[in-house]
Amino acid sequence: MTTKSILCVGAGEPGLPAAWEVVRAATPTEARRHYKTRPCAVGLLLVQEADSCAELGTFLLEHWNIHWTAVLPPSLVAHSSWRQLLRDHCHDYHTWPADSVRLRHTLGHALGMAALRADGELPTAAEATLTGASAAIMRLRRQITKVAAASAPVLIWGESGSGKELAAQAVHAHSPRRKGPFVPINCGAIPASLIQSELFGHERGAFTGALREKRGLLESAQGGSVFLDEIGDLPMELQANLLRFLQEKTIYRVGGTRSIAVDVRVIAASHVNLLQAVQRGAFREDLYYRLNVLALDVPPLRERRDDLLPLAEHFFHTFSDERAPRVKGFSSRAAQAIRDYGWPGNVRELINRVRRAMVMAEGRLILPQDLGLAAATAKCAPLQLDDARVRAERDAIDASLLRAGRNITVAARDLGVSRMTLYRLLAKHGIPAPSHARYNGAPSE
Repeated sequence: MTTKSILCVGAGEPGLPAAWEVVRAATPTEARRHYKTRPCAVGLLLVQEADSCAELGTFLLEHWNIHWTAVLPPSLVAHSSWRQLLRDHCHDYHTWPADSVRLRHTLGHALGMAALRADGELPTAAEATLTGASAAIMRLRRQITKVAAASAPVLIWGESGSGKELAAQAVHAHSPRRKGPFVPINCGAIPASLIQSELFGHERGAFTGALREKRGLLESAQGGSVFLDEIGDLPMELQANLLRFLQEKTIYRVGGTRSIAVDVRVIAASHVNLLQAVQRGAFREDLYYRLNVLALDVPPLRERRDDLLPLAEHFFHTFSDERAPRVKGFSSRAAQAIRDYGWPGNVRELINRVRRAMVMAEGRLILPQDLGLAAATAKCAPLQLDDARVRAERDAIDASLLRAGRNITVAARDLGVSRMTLYRLLAKHGIPAPSHARYNGAPSE
């Protein structure tokens, strides 16, 4: 993704510098299509009186990782729904008629911030965990937007591998504390004998080997957020110390006698039901209610069926340097196996299976056995006639695209349909359109 490119959505002429690469789209639908092949770090939303706030809100939820600036009629700012859209999704806004000088300054600042974020952003494969158009993931993004604006503790629940830390990072990135540090702590990975010193720090001479004072992880998150992963693994005695910190916003280093004020937001996560842990006596009830002010549930992958193939394709391209040169993508049978599988290991398992398949595949297309899903596919119920027709159609499209070298024009001619019909069939079957669709060998705009 180049930080010098801007996705411009809507009608109007804002007067942007020629030096910037502007990807223009008249509608959100067209913008979605452009973004798949030409992702941008910064977006410009040109709003007119007749535009739908709900439609634009849905689009912005799908592309929430973009730095958006809006230009809209002054009359719309008076409406609560548009004000809410600006608060939730835009870093800045202007009103028509656009002042090109001020707008260029705003977009230049957005480009700079996007470049800074890119320097320390999540690995692309991980970032994709929170992307998608399924109802479950869009609901989570809406909740994150609301939760991020508050300052209260957040408790995230989700199955292992579902992306709890990524949700925590998203809360931090969309919060007023985003310029501060984000410090992740795996409570189950630190030895019990060291966890108090790691969390709260220690003074010089507090114990054997403490040759100098050390700031703890909580203190190092000053002004930002601390993420306590697998909070249920925290020993009971440390739970009392954490509760005191949440109540008083101060800590005592190991061996220290003075309190230290620490301004951090606590985001905790667990893959176990903490309320049941409270009932078993394994977790403090008062700490549970202190943490469970704002709750988020990260959906498992099996509840995000619409996101499965886009995620698999994303990971295929993310780890493209690992694949055998002959491997070009997923076969229709592999795509169906991905749809049918239950994914108990969630996104982490999907990443691992895709990476394995890219290395192990012996043909040009990944098969179910390359993903390790041949057995799961064999257990599926016999195909009904309608299902058989759908799969036959999908197989024919896959084969034609492969023969045509992913050339839409040639593939459509081979299938005996128009290019627009082929595009509709690709969308129907969830088959990604070629990154650079060609017409008579020339790139199409």
